[in-house]
Amino acid sequence: MEMISGADLGGFNSNRFDVPLLAEELLRVGMDFDLSKFKLVDAQTIFHKKEPRNLSAAYQFYCGKNLENAHSAEADVLATFEVLDAQIGKYDDIPNEIAQLSEFTFHNKNADLAGFIGYSDKGEEIFNFGKYKGQGVKAVFKKDLGYYGWLQNADFPLYTKKVFTKIQLSSKF
Repeated sequence: MEMISGADLGGFNSNRFDVPLLAEELLRVGMDFDLSKFKLVDAQTIFHKKEPRNLSAAYQFYCGKNLENAHSAEADVLATFEVLDAQIGKYDDIPNEIAQLSEFTFHNKNADLAGFIGYSDKGEEIFNFGKYKGQGVKAVFKKDLGYYGWLQNADFPLYTKKVFTKIQLSSKF
């Protein structure tokens, strides 16, 4: 606290990661952290405000056109198709087949849409969160079936719960 007293805080993605982490750690060890005493500057916020990463910006970048009637279903679908077509034409390493495009566009391989369930190097479902993070879902359900019950009653997306149920039903207990 002595080091940052009277200082301003800045970074890249710092308002969403570094500053909350700093606040939690200081409060955890009993030091008072009052956000109102700091000015925060986040370069990522500036980047996102000045270089938007949305369909209108992509349409302008790849197609050189302004997106009229943005957020109407028809305009967005047509613009998305034109952007994808332009991307395939612009980048030599982007495939032109659906299966390969699907593979190319995944950032992380997850069993569910929200990313709570990932895959191990062996292709087995693992937890991406919580006390069993990194452990196999089937193995955890085998030793702690109550955890499956907790997951089903907790505030997880319905699709994630569906995947947990499929894994639990396919397990040999």
